[in-house]
Amino acid sequence: MLFANTRATRTLYPAELRSIMSMAKAEESREWLSTWSGINPGATPLYSLAGLAKELGVGQILLKDESIRSELGSFKALGAPIALVRLILRLWHNEKLDPKALFSGTYASLLKRFTVISATDGNHGKGLAAAAKSLGCRCVIVLHANVSPEREEAIAAFGAEIVRISGNYDASVEEAARLASDNGWHVVSDTSYEGYEEIPRDVMQGYGTIAAEINEALTDSGTSVTHVFLQGGVGGLAAGIISYLWEARSDKRPVVVVVEPEQADCLLQSAIVGKAAKATGTVDSVMAGLACGEASPLAWRFLQPTAEFFMTIKDVDAVDAMRVLAKGNATDTPVLAGESGVAGLSGLTQLMRNPALARQVGLNSDSRVLVINTEGATAPSVYEELVGESAENVLFRQKKFLDRQPLRLA
Repeated sequence: MLFANTRATRTLYPAELRSIMSMAKAEESREWLSTWSGINPGATPLYSLAGLAKELGVGQILLKDESIRSELGSFKALGAPIALVRLILRLWHNEKLDPKALFSGTYASLLKRFTVISATDGNHGKGLAAAAKSLGCRCVIVLHANVSPEREEAIAAFGAEIVRISGNYDASVEEAARLASDNGWHVVSDTSYEGYEEIPRDVMQGYGTIAAEINEALTDSGTSVTHVFLQGGVGGLAAGIISYLWEARSDKRPVVVVVEPEQADCLLQSAIVGKAAKATGTVDSVMAGLACGEASPLAWRFLQPTAEFFMTIKDVDAVDAMRVLAKGNATDTPVLAGESGVAGLSGLTQLMRNPALARQVGLNSDSRVLVINTEGATAPSVYEELVGESAENVLFRQKKFLDRQPLRLA
């Protein structure tokens, strides 16, 4: 389903929103993160997929690959750590703590009795657990019934205490809030709700690192994009990316299409009613990281005026996109992309297969499209089952390809 958001505008980035999310804060977050051993140094690659662009009928496809951001395997390595650091800086404001020293564990003795908690579908919890381990505080993660044992093990490997519940993601959010209230712990969630916006804002500001790298790469190469396809979920990633591009490129920002599973259409429903809303489906999707039942009100403040289109895709479409990226071709490097990581490319593919919808979005042979691969094989056994090839083999073929002809744009 495709929905055109008539509330989107082309105004300059308003001061009211800049006071919440700004390029300056994103750059500060990026600088702090550059000192953390939990992520790899330098920007993640931005690949030009010329063969796939020709096949789909667009001028260019640029893919930002967050799968190699860190051993965590996803963009969530940027959000939770920054939110945790900024929370500690607020709580211990009189101590004048050095954020970079926090990442190196300098204040572990101060934080050893400090506990953070969050619900997760996998990646956010892993990012928080990894950051808590580096900083020296305790971390509790609440997992719902649909989170795989493989993802649970990956989170526990960073020392987090796991709490399992029988409900869905929204139920795990409620349980995390209850446990925090009962025990005096602090919730570090990427989902905002009434009275809880500071931490989700900081999470989104961490995601601004991706946008900053993209903007730099486009500027340095003299390239521009006409369209950007962004994953949905609660809206945090999309808001973090588009707020930066809105401020950086003003009314010349690209057309934004937000993509989410048809079972978890909370952002599309928000666009229909004009306010943060709940999904109408079962919220049970192979795209686990996007299987969210309710939009973040804070993220929606940025998406409503900027995202021109919202669309949903089927699980089978996401799996097809995973296979396409894994395979590569004569001109395109193979890419290791997880179930949620391919949502943007899957959305583009579905639109280009429907000429009427492609025209509605303004997609044609001159379009230059940006997509973000937000995760790799965060559940390797699930990846292999869906793609029919192991993650290790895809990465082996990618290395051979890039050794032969690097396609990194920036």
